[in-house]
Amino acid sequence: MILAFDTSGPWIAAALGTPGDFRVVVEEMSRGQGERLLPLLEDLTGGDWNRIEKIGVGVGPGNFTGIRIAVAAARGLALGLGKPAIGIDGFEASARAAGRGGPVALPAPRGMVHLGGGGGAPRLVTEAEVPKDTIGAASPHDLVLAIGTLAAERAPGQRPAPLYVRPADAAPPSDPPPVILP
Repeated sequence: MILAFDTSGPWIAAALGTPGDFRVVVEEMSRGQGERLLPLLEDLTGGDWNRIEKIGVGVGPGNFTGIRIAVAAARGLALGLGKPAIGIDGFEASARAAGRGGPVALPAPRGMVHLGGGGGAPRLVTEAEVPKDTIGAASPHDLVLAIGTLAAERAPGQRPAPLYVRPADAAPPSDPPPVILP
């Protein structure tokens, strides 16, 4: 039994089951994934967490906060349940959903595109730089199905980690830290 979920966009997409027999729930939302994710997963599993054998999680690229929410939840559930968590990036999941390999273009802020898959490191490009035969982003429903299927096929490895194609907009403060008194 695989539990898969993704919050890399303005949604929560979750699936429970086995490849070819997943129950999928998608809730569109631009805010509130952190508060809604675990209750949604509780409803999906019927509270029976022990039957889960693996956890598949979308690691991005996408919404910075959304990716961190999903990855943190997957790592916490894996630790608490003693089950492996498998991170699947959106490039691989979208290619699987499309049923073919090659470069994948995923939406990015400010009219840019995350281009990855098909070899090479993911990068941020303009829409004009996207090759014509590129695979587009999968729907949240198809994305989470692909995440679940890929997680089922994959052996446990490193813990999931967010995939960021560009650095965060926030920068550390330039002021020196305050002196901590004894």
